[in-house]
Amino acid sequence: MKKRIAGFVTLAAAVLFAGACGERGAAETVEITVVGSTTVQPLAECLGEAWEAIDPGVLITVSGGGSSVGVNSASEQTADIGMASREIKDSEIQNCPEIVVHTIARDGIAIVVHPDLAVDGITMEQARKIFAGEITDWSEAGGTPGTIFVVVREEGSGTRAAFEEIVMEDDIIIDSAILQPSNGAVRTSVASTPGSIAFISFGYLDSTTKPVAVNGALPTTENVNSGAYPIVRPLNMVTSGEPEGAVADWLEFIKGEDGQAVVAAEGYLPL
Repeated sequence: MKKRIAGFVTLAAAVLFAGACGERGAAETVEITVVGSTTVQPLAECLGEAWEAIDPGVLITVSGGGSSVGVNSASEQTADIGMASREIKDSEIQNCPEIVVHTIARDGIAIVVHPDLAVDGITMEQARKIFAGEITDWSEAGGTPGTIFVVVREEGSGTRAAFEEIVMEDDIIIDSAILQPSNGAVRTSVASTPGSIAFISFGYLDSTTKPVAVNGALPTTENVNSGAYPIVRPLNMVTSGEPEGAVADWLEFIKGEDGQAVVAAEGYLPL
């Protein structure tokens, strides 16, 4: 990873690094703690490695826990930055008016099925009914007869919250759904469970599951940018108050050309 991210470093990033070192002293090491969304986590790790390669005086520690944990950690200042893969709730802002939201990328939420399933696409309405438990057999959604096994993230997940807001409307996800603690665990569950369906971040798409089209559009960057693919959300970093020092420097890098190149390279959608 260190070798790959080196190619993203430009003169602008070098100038930003020089300014940061000048302010705190070249020998001083600063740790930035980042907690929250498991969707944002791998991207934050890559962005952290990219910045550490530019500024060796910074140590960036990233851990998961979910979007709600990220927002709470930033609000309570138990972490420098919280990660959230959804919009910040009004209640969270009311609880901590000092919250500052930094959108670093966009992400599509793909609906995926077991790779052997003979279904290539569904509508938003069918997706809502499947995850609500109103459609329980694949013959009702254009496939061959067979039980549908729904796999979802746990409560508190930003991926789940965004999916519920965009797709489920006033319905709730079926109680019998198989719960998993991360996008990676959801993907593994679908890959090993015939007849299963789930939703995962674009960043977790690979050959172990089969993405399906929604309203005729496959989950691709091109279809998100054109507006054809409908399930899209922001990826946010959250601070308590305006960031300062090393935290501000890193966030500035993330939103700049070099940071957004890392975003694109990792399969997410640049700002």
